[in-house]
Amino acid sequence: MILAEWYDIRDIGNAVGDFLGWVDDQGGPEWLPYVLSSLIGILAILLWVVLSQLGFVWIERRLIGRIRVRRGPNRVGPFGLLQPLADALKILTKEMITPRNADRLLYWAAPLAVVAPALLVFAVMPFGERMVLADLNVGLLFIIAVSSVNTLIVFTAGWSSSNKYSLLGAMRTVAMLISYELVQVLAILAVAVYTSSMRMGAIVDWQDDFNTWIVFLQPMGLLAYVIAGAVEINRTPTDIAEAESEIVAGYHTEYGGIRWGMFQVAEYIAGFAIAATLVTAYLGGWTAWGLEKWVPGWLIFLVKLYSVFFIFIWMRGTLPRLRLDQLMAFAWKYMLPLMLINVLVAGLEMVIWKEQDIPAAAALAAFAMINLVLAGLLLAGWAIVLGHTRPERRPKRALLATELGAVYYEPYGEQA
Repeated sequence: MILAEWYDIRDIGNAVGDFLGWVDDQGGPEWLPYVLSSLIGILAILLWVVLSQLGFVWIERRLIGRIRVRRGPNRVGPFGLLQPLADALKILTKEMITPRNADRLLYWAAPLAVVAPALLVFAVMPFGERMVLADLNVGLLFIIAVSSVNTLIVFTAGWSSSNKYSLLGAMRTVAMLISYELVQVLAILAVAVYTSSMRMGAIVDWQDDFNTWIVFLQPMGLLAYVIAGAVEINRTPTDIAEAESEIVAGYHTEYGGIRWGMFQVAEYIAGFAIAATLVTAYLGGWTAWGLEKWVPGWLIFLVKLYSVFFIFIWMRGTLPRLRLDQLMAFAWKYMLPLMLINVLVAGLEMVIWKEQDIPAAAALAAFAMINLVLAGLLLAGWAIVLGHTRPERRPKRALLATELGAVYYEPYGEQA
């Protein structure tokens, strides 16, 4: 209760609303409150994104270091906390070189344009009650449309560099993104089928009204969205675009300095955008079964968002990189058919629920159990159909050196 009262007293949103109302009462232009409110929202989102990125650059490097049994950044500042700032200063001071045969206009424009789509996603994201910059009734469609623009920007960066390795990296990235965008769209389409709305706020309200999260109704859709999201933001084990051992550094091989830094910034912001979309669509957004009455909704939203982003960090630290042919086959042969079936099942369940007039609690509980069992059967069954359980396709156990005939010696020369 104390936290709730603290939040009510210091509600910045209400204070801003009172100020804008005062401006309107003083006879200011009609467009002024809209412009000021938009600027305040944009600045708030930018400030949060910058601070979150600086914090998570350090957190991720420390976590990856612990996972790989090393320390991580620990030199600049206490516990290495100033390392992100040191890296940023280093990037800012590096020379930016433009290749002689590059298409200069497109080459310079790509690093600037790549950040915009990731930032635009947050415009329709409800961080809390009445905390959304643009409450569009087609929020899901807006996110899908804006995210797909990144594919064109990536290809522009690779092609305009006049480097065959950059072009190769861009081409394989475009193929990869298009493949998993289909999976991502079909996965989130099932959410719109259940809620009968594409407005992000309405999706959160539906989960709050029925006291359930869509993750319980769509376990397979959530899994597919996480995998497709990792591909979209170019995170390990799906960072094919930056496979340094294969194609130098991918589509931004020729970029350096702050131009290269803009691509890294865009990937981090896109990671937060994917996590925010996942939290809103599957995990109840800023609601938590009544906890939002005691804790600020935006705080619940951020805790969920950072927890989801931690999953991507965990994946990076534990899983090896996939081959491009494996990744493409997984999308077209495995995930895409399953997502088509998933949308069909979601539509069938909603038709049964509405036409049979089943009580909401009973219907949602039954659908949750059915979808969980069905997800397990489909994931395992389709793998069997594709032949992934054959003995020759099963991963082989790594052999120890001693099993191959090597002799182990103790550190002081005594044979074991």
